[in-house]
Amino acid sequence: MVRTIRFHELGGPEVLRYEELPVRSPGPGEVRMRVDAFGLNRAEVNFRRGTYIDDPVLPAGLGYEASGEILELGPDVDRWAVGDAVSVVPAFSQNDYPVYAEEAIAPAAALVARPDGMDAVTGAAIWMPYVTVYGALQEVVRVRPGDHVVITAATNSVGMAAIQVVRHLGAIPIATTRTAAKHDALREAGAASVIATDTEDLTDAILAATGGQGAQVAFDAVAGPQVEQLARAMAPNGTIIVHGNLSGQPTPFPGNRFGPVWMRRYTLFEVTKDPAGLRRAEHFVRAGLATGAFAPVIDRVFDFDDIAAAHIYVDSDERRLGKPVVRVRRTEQGA
Repeated sequence: MVRTIRFHELGGPEVLRYEELPVRSPGPGEVRMRVDAFGLNRAEVNFRRGTYIDDPVLPAGLGYEASGEILELGPDVDRWAVGDAVSVVPAFSQNDYPVYAEEAIAPAAALVARPDGMDAVTGAAIWMPYVTVYGALQEVVRVRPGDHVVITAATNSVGMAAIQVVRHLGAIPIATTRTAAKHDALREAGAASVIATDTEDLTDAILAATGGQGAQVAFDAVAGPQVEQLARAMAPNGTIIVHGNLSGQPTPFPGNRFGPVWMRRYTLFEVTKDPAGLRRAEHFVRAGLATGAFAPVIDRVFDFDDIAAAHIYVDSDERRLGKPVVRVRRTEQGA
């Protein structure tokens, strides 16, 4: 029996429960793993509310990304061995393989090896952000040296990874955030320009940052009506990649009054559910980590017993920069 976090009804953080549940043996193509840490995302908050891209099957578990150690192999798993330190990348429904638990079943196809010397907390924080960015900026479009890339909601884990990836590719990151409070932190993180959308006109600020030429790519986590402001600030044949909907509003398609602009909805599943794409992403991320071009930013680390507080934080304006993570403390360790 292991402690697992589930919810039996849709709602706020108060619906989350700790339950003692058995862990089944892994089936074909699966592993059973000890979970040492797991990453926190708005995807889990929305899943708990019933506002995510798939609906929870109640009672439902949670979680997409985790790091830990393989405890048992299912049939037909030949790449991995018991004792391997691994991370889980989102490549499945949370209904099928939730990882908010002391132990979890995970599909072997969704595992990547944790780099030598990397701790579990960092191992739970790296793959979703960097793979998301890799897929958008190398598989969907090919960002080129000198391109201006607008990164909206740049303070979250994907935004911080995007700043690093854009710089690694020789391009110029333009970060947006709601207020000027995190301006200096984003500049220190590598943004060439920072735009505070509460006080600056987004279109004018992007055009000013690009010398009037417009941006080649916008990597947009906000969506909603703001895409029309982005469209006005794009270079001819620029691309807007919408990968989130933090605005919570309908997203219009820019009409004929805008210049020639490509607009594309994107999710990281396009990469993680494609074995060849995931392997390319893994090599890309490992290369960036090895050279020091990529340095994961951990926002805050929560204890396993504080999951409600962790969900409140993920959904709040108090967040700082980077990825919130939960460190799992297993009962058998007496923690």
